[in-house]
Amino acid sequence: MILVGDVGGTKTYLAIFDTADFDTPVVQATLFSPRYSSLEGLVSEFLSYHKKFAINAAAFGVAGYVHDGTVTTPNLPWTVRAKNLAEAIDCENVALVNDVEANAYGLELVSAEDLIDLNPEGVERDGNRAVISPGTGLGQAGIFAMGRQHMPFACEGGHTDFAPRTELESELMMYLHNKFGRVSVERVVSGMGLSNIYDFLRDAGRGTPPAEIEFGEPSAKSRLISEMAQEGKSELCSLALNMFVSLLGAEAGNLALKMMAVGGIYLGGGIPPKIITKLKEGSFLESFLNKGRMRPLLEKIPVKVIMTDRTAMLGALVVAKGLLIQHHDVELDKTPAH
Repeated sequence: MILVGDVGGTKTYLAIFDTADFDTPVVQATLFSPRYSSLEGLVSEFLSYHKKFAINAAAFGVAGYVHDGTVTTPNLPWTVRAKNLAEAIDCENVALVNDVEANAYGLELVSAEDLIDLNPEGVERDGNRAVISPGTGLGQAGIFAMGRQHMPFACEGGHTDFAPRTELESELMMYLHNKFGRVSVERVVSGMGLSNIYDFLRDAGRGTPPAEIEFGEPSAKSRLISEMAQEGKSELCSLALNMFVSLLGAEAGNLALKMMAVGGIYLGGGIPPKIITKLKEGSFLESFLNKGRMRPLLEKIPVKVIMTDRTAMLGALVVAKGLLIQHHDVELDKTPAH
């Protein structure tokens, strides 16, 4: 039996799979992360309802920088350690991976029906790939091609410097600089990024701010901006979302060049599926392609939106399967020769 998890700041998805069937989990659950003081406590409570299952391997995709089996979650007061989870699960085969790295692993199991193409000129071919995931923050990961095999790896590209391309974006950058000091690309390409863009345009007098947003629940702000923009209810929100989509396209193009991702760029995270119609309109792709002399290279790179929210869990499943295989190989090495 394999335990996998997709650990988020709001929700944690857990599932147990039987190694005889990797298509359908035996049990699964969604838990409210802030209710728990630790991931170990959350996992222990889940397993207390499923004591009949002996876990042979476990893997978790967690937002944050994972180093030496440890990660401090940015949106929860948790420090997660693989060795502590191993004790809580009573299983020695436990791995932690970055959540976007888990998404990269999960592409191996995502069906074609869960992917939407944004670049009609993209050519399917072997080569490096990359994942860019705007959600609460901006996650990025690379996938290194070794022949026909692909090896995902985490990075923290969302925290690189924001580089404006236009006079309006330069004004946005200075607005955010005065507010935060250093301005990373995550400040403009993420859920908080959409809110920051809206605030800038509002304060610059670019439109009338809707009362629903100004006096609404702060945690729902970016969602409301997106919804009102797509429903045509606010010119200010439409301007903000258009600017966000253009900036997302530009950063996706930057990532494609840095990773030489000729095998494809994949948009993960919670935001792209919710604005898929807007992403198809053209400004995203034009910003993606607008890289001067590198445009012919980018024109042939597939760009796809991951429409399922199970990708990180599927990636954790791939990692856990690898743990089982490695454990089996180690056990074979220990077997005395006859």
